Amino acid sequence: MRKAKLWAVGLACVLLAACGAPRGAGFQSEVLAASEEKGPDGEAIYDFAVFDVTRAALPTIANWPRTGQGGYPWINGGAQPASVLIAPGDVLQVSVWDAEENSLLTTAGQRMAQLQSMQVGADGRIFIPFVGEMRVAGMAPGTARARIEEELIATVPSAQVQLSLEPGRGNTANLVSGVSRPGVYALPDTNASVLELIAEGGGVASNLVNPQVRILRGNDIYGTSIDRLFKNPRLDTVLRGGDRVIVEAEERRFLSLGAANRQAQHIFPTDEVTALDALAIIGGVSANTANPEGILVLRTYPQRAVRDGVSGPPMDRVVFTIDLTSADGLFSAGQFPIYDGDLVYATESPLNAARTVLGLLDAGVDLFNNLN
Repeated sequence: MRKAKLWAVGLACVLLAACGAPRGAGFQSEVLAASEEKGPDGEAIYDFAVFDVTRAALPTIANWPRTGQGGYPWINGGAQPASVLIAPGDVLQVSVWDAEENSLLTTAGQRMAQLQSMQVGADGRIFIPFVGEMRVAGMAPGTARARIEEELIATVPSAQVQLSLEPGRGNTANLVSGVSRPGVYALPDTNASVLELIAEGGGVASNLVNPQVRILRGNDIYGTSIDRLFKNPRLDTVLRGGDRVIVEAEERRFLSLGAANRQAQHIFPTDEVTALDALAIIGGVSANTANPEGILVLRTYPQRAVRDGVSGPPMDRVVFTIDLTSADGLFSAGQFPIYDGDLVYATESPLNAARTVLGLLDAGVDLFNNLN
């Protein structure tokens, strides 16, 4: 009788210990449990939606908007007229050659008159002696030279004009950061591209992870990655005067928690990261504790994106479930995109709890035998 009581007490202790055994993650059923609030019909109310990541569900999910950062548009490259165009703020150096003995522009013994440097005004005009104000903005330097010469010939028949341009803000781009030599650079022509400017600035800093390019043009922001520019030359867009170019490290991150081998924030190493990529980045899940059928991706959509479940998510909080034990789950995980701010959560396997109980029972049996 005494042995039976001892066995019962020992079993109770084992079961209590099993219930209180620490775990590194919740079970899938716990994480996906409904709230305690009930609806009018008595059914549980869920404040999130659950979608299985499968081949059938991927096309629907692909129609939903992206979340987090990384939504900047970009401008495709395209050939422009090669010559730079004169813009307000440029400084022109105009020299006039005149072979006439009694020239209005030169003194005795001179054949060339160097006019004072002229900055193109906000209205695109400059002042030329014996001509007056004339508009040159929007012209190529060669065209402007010919027009000035044409106007001067009426007064100075043998005039020949030479013109050089010092770019102002309208023909420069500011390389702000992320390169060896940031600064303001003159655009040699209208085909000067983003990669050419970055190369002139000494190239991308080596410590930047997945470097991103941002072009600030007026009130607009355009963005893409250096990797995309290298892979697709058509994206190497031409610059405009006044553009500000910023090269910066990737800022998008996702978080891994639960029975994952690494619980941390992870920077996106490439433009596109799938669920399988994310699992590789975190070093997979714990072989001893994780439930491979219960990998969860938790995502919050903006309230304005909530729709009917087809054109947008049915709720702002969505949990995507991934089953790594099936071929469809593995293939689909390789096509399911991870977005900035996502949480990749590896749930704990119920078998781990069972193993814990069995281990404690074994310990209890050993204790009971020792008491005998």
